[in-house]
Formats: sequence, structure tokens, C-alpha cells
Amino acid sequence: QVQLVESGGGLVQPGGSLRLSCAASGSVFSPYTMGWYRQAPKKQRELVATITSGGSTNYADSVKGRFTISRDNAKNTVYLQMNSLKPEDTAVYYCNYRRAFDYWGQGTQVTVSS
Repeated sequence: QVQLVESGGGLVQPGGSLRLSCAASGSVFSPYTMGWYRQAPKKQRELVATITSGGSTNYADSVKGRFTISRDNAKNTVYLQMNSLKPEDTAVYYCNYRRAFDYWGQGTQVTVSS
């Protein structure tokens, strides 16, 4: 089993920044991919960004140039730096760990509003 603990969500004004963190613990074995997904009200969960153990990244087109995913392998932690936030970024953000199976965090709310 893998446990994921997220932190860093909150309320921010348009144009602002937030940094999300997600720490994995338990049966964590390399290599593995970690990532962030989000789900807005009445919408399906969608990919935001992923990063492999080797550091390869993948981003949704809607966040390219604004969001940056990174990881600290020694701490089994993944980060999502979100800049130039827009109201349409409002969603619950979920951390994901993927190796043989998918594990999900509990989700953290990000609200972008003036």
C-alpha cells in the first residue's frame, strides 16, 4: 500500500500563485511516476502534470508555461508550482502515484477567485 498526503491548496486571486506538495509513504519502490490531476464541479478528472523517476514531465496544454511539476526522490515527494492562476483552474487537485497500480491522495481544494 502507498499513502499520499497532499498539502498547499487554498484560495488565491487570479494571477496569483500556489504550491502543492504530495508526500508518498509505505510501499514506495522506484521507478514510479507521480502526478497531479484535477476535478472541477460537474467535470471529469483530468490530467494536470506528471513526472517520472528520471524527471521526464508531461503537462496538459491548459497549464503549460504556468505550472511546473518537480519531485524530490529522496523524500518521495512531488510538487506542483502553479503561477498565473486563472478562475478555470479552480478544482480539487489529486496527487497520483503510479507503478503497478494507481494510488490517489485525498485531494486538496484550489479556488481561484477575486
